[in-house]
Amino acid sequence: MSSTNAQPALEAVGLQRVVLPSGVELHVAQGGDGEPLVFVHGVMGDWRSWAPQWPAFCASHRCISYSRRYNHPNHNTMPSPDHSALVEAEDLRLLMDTLGLARARFVASSYGAFVVLALAVCEPQRVAALVATEPAMLCYAEFSDSGRAELERFRTAVVAPANAAFRRGDDALGAQLMTGGIHAANAGAVSGPAMQRRLANARAMRMLALSSNEFPLLPPAALAALAMPVLLVSGRETPAIHAEVFRNVRAAMPQAAVAWVDGAGHAVAQEQSARFNALALEFLQAPC
Repeated sequence: MSSTNAQPALEAVGLQRVVLPSGVELHVAQGGDGEPLVFVHGVMGDWRSWAPQWPAFCASHRCISYSRRYNHPNHNTMPSPDHSALVEAEDLRLLMDTLGLARARFVASSYGAFVVLALAVCEPQRVAALVATEPAMLCYAEFSDSGRAELERFRTAVVAPANAAFRRGDDALGAQLMTGGIHAANAGAVSGPAMQRRLANARAMRMLALSSNEFPLLPPAALAALAMPVLLVSGRETPAIHAEVFRNVRAAMPQAAVAWVDGAGHAVAQEQSARFNALALEFLQAPC
């Protein structure tokens, strides 16, 4: 096994353009050796989001980091009025087929964790294990009084004005509004280069904003039935909407392990990368 220090930085790895049988293009980076592990980023990220994880995980796994359908640098422009995690789970399944992956471990964040859970519900044999940071399944806020109240506040203060901006073609404003609402606990995570990267992925946010149902329900019984090892991770300083969703997802998945990370908001893997890497790698070392 090669050492962590011998692994190249993620952005030094060459990108591969993959065209799925559906015609969707995805850009993919690969590195390392061992059991396959797929990183799946959130709505405002892309394949580069996992740079803080890449050297450490490539030391023990064959790692794949890809940009989801509408994220940088993909050029998919086809309309998707019903775009959601279910659509992206099918993209992920086709990507695994194209790369020859019958089964893989996953490390996923936010909407990306939603995507992998959707794949796990539909095809559990494809998911060997999952580290899921704050799956962005906003419909789960509806399962508690406090969650419903926070969801209403979030929709009024963040989602409605952001979606209005996207509908009138102001992607920059929509991205800024959505970013502020999602990462309110850590303003440093949304400034400078980080904000520019999110603006580069504004199209992904717009496609969800224009969808008829961007947060379809994965039934609690289906989540409770998942038999593969799952570690649910949350930042202790995450905004209230994510805390409410996470609480109710945890309740739906009593079989899952749970970890909280101090000093982190919603973007745990970036804000507290060393702690996150240690937690995730220890969890993934267990036989699947």
